[in-house]
Amino acid sequence: MLLRSLLFSTLLIPCAISMWSVSSASAATVAVIDSGLDWRHKDLQGQIFINPNDKDDGMDNDQNGYIDDIHGWNFAENNNEVIAYKYLGSFSNDPYKFFELQLKSFKGIITQDEKDWINSKRKDEKFMAELQKFGNFVHGTHVAGICVKDHKENQAIGIKLIPTESPLAVKKILAKNPELRKSAAIAGNESKVMKILLNLLARQQMKTMATVGAYTHSLHADVANGSFGTGYDQALMIVKLLYREILKKDPSEEEAKSLAMGFMNSLVAEGKAFVNAAPKTLFVFAAGNEGTDNDTLPTSPTNIKTANTISVAASFGQDSLAFFSNYGATLVEVAAPGVGILSTIPGGETMRVSGTSQAAPYVSNVAAEIKSINPKLSPAEVKQIIMGTVDRKSFLAGKVVSGGIVNPERAFEAARKSTGSPLSVSISSARSNVRDVRSDASQVHGFVQNRDVGMILPILPMFN
Repeated sequence: MLLRSLLFSTLLIPCAISMWSVSSASAATVAVIDSGLDWRHKDLQGQIFINPNDKDDGMDNDQNGYIDDIHGWNFAENNNEVIAYKYLGSFSNDPYKFFELQLKSFKGIITQDEKDWINSKRKDEKFMAELQKFGNFVHGTHVAGICVKDHKENQAIGIKLIPTESPLAVKKILAKNPELRKSAAIAGNESKVMKILLNLLARQQMKTMATVGAYTHSLHADVANGSFGTGYDQALMIVKLLYREILKKDPSEEEAKSLAMGFMNSLVAEGKAFVNAAPKTLFVFAAGNEGTDNDTLPTSPTNIKTANTISVAASFGQDSLAFFSNYGATLVEVAAPGVGILSTIPGGETMRVSGTSQAAPYVSNVAAEIKSINPKLSPAEVKQIIMGTVDRKSFLAGKVVSGGIVNPERAFEAARKSTGSPLSVSISSARSNVRDVRSDASQVHGFVQNRDVGMILPILPMFN
């Protein structure tokens, strides 16, 4: 989703792994690692995970370290409330209007008066604060709706990582963890101080993510969707903030860029513990909304590369790479539709939103259904099917590894055939028998390739 978010808290909660089951042998589960999940939403009924080994009684019945984790766990606030219902009805109409006009701008049908409204709102601090909070509130439910759409047997697990407000920002991390500042201070020189501090920060955050990964593994989640992350531009801001906070001056541009790259590389390297904690889960990550090359400017966690990860760029329908989408010839595997995606938001509502945050759950949806069709497939094999059955597009050559946009029906056909045939044969047969998804030219007419139109913002960042 094209919204800024907030830094998640660094809660390290020990848990004992328990054996759980889902309600149906053919059901697949998607862990929605995000900003909350409206498990009461009318359009999601029957598709919300229910822990069969716990109940809402204030006790840890399944002894997994998480009390009453009926629908998942809130790692942002360390409780079982996977969404904060107190925010329902607290927002004005302006955030809704913003997303409506944003989509009109993408389609090239926005009026000058509507542009003027957006531009005035961009300068309104009160509106921007409301937009941020609104985005945090609705994001996870919007993602979850995409994850399980059209496949009633599949279920979403709520794992809240991003708080709705009151973020634990970088300065608060330093205040709560004086050892970070102390460890850096003994390094002796300024550059080394900052490198040590940033490496410690990366290690601490990804240690928390490893806890989330272990929890995901304990649920036996088939797929985990991650529409959050830290991009290079955000890393650069963090470096400059810490430099001023610790050394009381600004870094040179060259030093700031070097430290930001080092920080990003540390996040990616340390982040492998996150996905390795759930080796039987396919992690689907949003590529990012900066419109940059992930091969050149790293983004985390989407740049983590293991057999059970896949990175997703956003396309405008079937006809172009969305101008805001990150890409990468070696580090982004596939593209999927990510502009004007209709899905659920809290309170029984729906809304159209754009971003790689919407493209990633499109792929999570496909991955879950593949797993539902053939539960014996490993995460690597599900990934192989998704990549092997794409609609190849010339505009994605050199932009994503597969060179194409995900084709759900072709992927499902390959999954069905894989129950009785080798995977390579199944994929080849599906490619021959299922045609490409047809383009809808009316949907892309007037599409505006302009980063300024509609105020493109990053995916939910891990740091504020």
